Amino acid sequence: MIIKYPLSTEKAIRLMESENKLVFIVEDKAKKQDIKKAIEETFKVKVAAINTINDFRGRKKAYVRLAPESPAIDLATKLGLM
Repeated sequence: MIIKYPLSTEKAIRLMESENKLVFIVEDKAKKQDIKKAIEETFKVKVAAINTINDFRGRKKAYVRLAPESPAIDLATKLGLM
C-alpha cells in the first residue's frame, strides 16, 4: 500500500483550490513514479506532477498536481475531505 491517507490541513485545502493539488501521506520508500501510478490507478485521475518531502514527524508527503481535466476538488469530495 503506497498511499496511506490524504491530508486535509488548511494548507492542503488552499493548494487544492488554487493549484489543483492534493496532499497524501505515502510510504517512506515510495518513488515518485510509484506514487503517480498508484494514484492514477486507485482514483482514476490524470496526474501532472508530483513533489515529495519528508516532514519533521518522519512522514513522507506527496504533493500531487492533477491535470486540468481532473479537478482536485472533485476527488477531495469523493474522498470525504470537503
